[in-house]
Amino acid sequence: MFSVLFVLVGMGQISNYVAAFVLGTEILGKSVRVLFCTLGVCIFYAFGYMLLPLFAFFIRDWRMLLLALTLPGLLCIPLWWVIPESPRWLVSQGRFQEAEDIIRKAAKTNGITAPDVILDPSELQDVNSQKQQTYTILDLVKTRNILTITIMSVLIWSSGDVEESGFPLESRGERGSLSDPKPLFYLDIRVLSILLVMLGKFGITSAFSIVYVYTAELYPTVVRNMGVGASSMASRLGSILSPYFVYLGAYDRFLPYILMGSLTVLSGILTLFLPESYGMPLPDTIDQMLRVKGLEYRPPSSSTRDSKEEEENPEIFKSTAF
Repeated sequence: MFSVLFVLVGMGQISNYVAAFVLGTEILGKSVRVLFCTLGVCIFYAFGYMLLPLFAFFIRDWRMLLLALTLPGLLCIPLWWVIPESPRWLVSQGRFQEAEDIIRKAAKTNGITAPDVILDPSELQDVNSQKQQTYTILDLVKTRNILTITIMSVLIWSSGDVEESGFPLESRGERGSLSDPKPLFYLDIRVLSILLVMLGKFGITSAFSIVYVYTAELYPTVVRNMGVGASSMASRLGSILSPYFVYLGAYDRFLPYILMGSLTVLSGILTLFLPESYGMPLPDTIDQMLRVKGLEYRPPSSSTRDSKEEEENPEIFKSTAF
């Protein structure tokens, strides 16, 4: 029963994290989107991470500790009625009136006079004429472009979590060996090794704060939540595999570092083929996605150009925040 409940807690925790991240990405304008997705989300994540040892110091019983860590999650339930839905997602689903009501409410809250016409009727007619469809996880591999992006994202996320989880495990083994009597030069090498591991941990953590926002900008609105969720699930697979990388140190103590370093280089090479999203509007449909370098490009459609103009010259989104 404990294992079942713990699995449910883990599923709910990461699901809430990804949903809140994607919602903030779609609601906020591009001027503050990157700030929210990097500093805003990651700083509070690190703050909660640091609270764990503090709770454990004062609450010594493991049952009460788990209770103290999980009960605050109930505070997220009222947010269902407080936080509005993403207007961008509502428009993609043809729910135009709901999207406009949310935008007008945000404008009123911020003291901004909303224009009479927020959503262009001609564009709404085009969207309305299209057959509304339900998107599934299979749409992440629907076209060659989105399939390539999905495969690259899965590899980058999983390899990144291997290093993020594996470096601390390996450093514990290095730290334990410092207590043994060793020659001075040997201790210096061990200290240098630990410093390099911590430097690598810093780099991986910084990369993860960027890969979240980058992945969200690559996927379109209709599958953005599923795309980021699938990538996050792949990273959990990497954290599961990370202890086995450390166990390879029994055969050669340099082998874990070589493998994790090689995965880091592979991730860096893969990012060279991903499209640049800086200054580009968030795609709303699969056809509007940025193209992977090396794949055959299609001529930009009028909907893509209109979306870019709307992002660059917003009348209401630019100064409206929730």
